[in-house]
This record gives sequence, C-alpha cells and structure tokens, in this order.
Amino acid sequence: MYVTIWEFSVRPGSESEFEKIYGPEGDWARLFAGGAGYQGTEVLRDQEQGDERDATRYLTIDRWSSAQAFADFRSKFGAQYEKLDARCECLTTREACLGKCETKT
Repeated sequence: MYVTIWEFSVRPGSESEFEKIYGPEGDWARLFAGGAGYQGTEVLRDQEQGDERDATRYLTIDRWSSAQAFADFRSKFGAQYEKLDARCECLTTREACLGKCETKT
C-alpha cells in the first residue's frame, strides 16, 4: 500500500468546511475515486490537551494500492486535482506534505 500524508493549518472558522471537503466522503475522495487503486482517505484533527493542542491542525492520509496507481491518477486527473486544490486554498493558512510512504506489510 502507498499513502500520502499531508498536514494542514485550517483557517479558524473553516474547520467544518475543511472536514467536509477533505473527509472520506468529500470532494477530494470523490476525485480520487476516479483513479484505479484508490483505497480511502482519513482526516485527523489535533487532540493534544492543554497548551499544546492546536485545534486548527489536521492531517490527511490518502491510501492507494501502489505508488504507480497514485502516479497514474495524477497523470490522468492532474488538471482536476489542481483546480480543486486552488479552490480549497482559502480554507487553510498552511499545508505541507509530510510523506509519501509505502507500507511493507
């Protein structure tokens, strides 16, 4: 399995919309589903307690059957990917790819 992990700082007040668009039934998941080998998306929200909690910090994990399946998706749906990414920019103040990883199980 191949996973991509992204970290986002979501604009205060945009959390609900972010969760809707980036969640397992959201716009990103529907776009990804057009690619062979897409296996699902998770959205995680920071839950640390006390002063360390950042309620605007989210991680997304997208699962693919292989790196090639993801590359094929990006090749086929690149324009749609870029368009959706541009539409979602207003929801976040920062985003960073934390990794593109292959599982060894």
